[in-house]
Amino acid sequence: MQKTIIAILFIISNLAFGQEGQIIENKAILFQLPHGEDTIEFIIVDTMLNEKKPIFLWCQGSLPQPLFGEIYGANNEWSYYFQGGGIVNFNYREIVENYHLVVISMPKTPVRVSRNNLNSQFQYVPDLTKPRTFSKAYIESDYLENYVKRGNKALEFLKTKDWVSSGKLVVAGHSQGSKVATKIATTNPSVTHLGLFSPNPFGRVDQFIRQARLDAQLGSISWVKADSIMEQQYDWFRKAHNHDTLKADPRLKAWKSFSEPFYDDWLSLNIPIYLAYGTEDRASDLCDIMPLFFIAENKDNLTLKRYLHLEHNFFKVDEGGKVNYQNPHWTSVMTGFLDWLNQSSN
Repeated sequence: MQKTIIAILFIISNLAFGQEGQIIENKAILFQLPHGEDTIEFIIVDTMLNEKKPIFLWCQGSLPQPLFGEIYGANNEWSYYFQGGGIVNFNYREIVENYHLVVISMPKTPVRVSRNNLNSQFQYVPDLTKPRTFSKAYIESDYLENYVKRGNKALEFLKTKDWVSSGKLVVAGHSQGSKVATKIATTNPSVTHLGLFSPNPFGRVDQFIRQARLDAQLGSISWVKADSIMEQQYDWFRKAHNHDTLKADPRLKAWKSFSEPFYDDWLSLNIPIYLAYGTEDRASDLCDIMPLFFIAENKDNLTLKRYLHLEHNFFKVDEGGKVNYQNPHWTSVMTGFLDWLNQSSN
């Protein structure tokens, strides 16, 4: 009986501790929320919460990348590198000046992952001898509706804090994260501004079909090869929408949920929307036609920013089509969004 009481007290203590926050790696404050059989873990990028500010929720892209991953540092020692769902790609301190910057950990992915469980792409894997095999728990949790529920749960919790101001709530995301941000905005009436970076308005699968067509038109591959690629995509999409194959292969759940069109969700919103993408990004090609949909509906709440000669992650692409990873532009892209936020709030 005494052991049971101690165990219960231990659980209650941990729960309270997680909901009050814990400074992690002297970079952020970690919170933990129970969510059914899961635990939602998210960080606020700060070490003190003594200033009242609105929330800026950043929805990261795909794959199980931890917020902190162990690397061999410049001081010839192992330490945890802060990735933060990709926010290190830009000057996130610009955001922190005026917002509580929130990043939710990927589902069933530890916030901190040691080198023993990090593949070369900085992704969490249970077994390094199988660097492309993600955990079964992550695969089963990797679908749009789950990300949206987790995001709204975190926002609901944050609304209760006296250091959060309620007049403004920014939700933004990159790539897959733009889809999560979209659905949060359509289901959460508190969201006031939506930021979309490198989105595909028509989901996910169509970009591979468009790429195959373009490659054939440019002579990079034969039309026979392009036709084969397209048929493979149709077959994959068909499996993702079949009850039996969907049940047998949990990976298909993500493809089904993230492949629905999203432009109709954008059109349903009356809040300011900012859409930024690179002209060399095949996934975002169809962003070019989005203003037509808004014009047809007599809506003027879409701001479209086209970045010339940049790819999906806003790196420069040279005339030969080669990505220059020494020429990043994420910082200027995010600064442009923050300037827009300031203007649209005035």
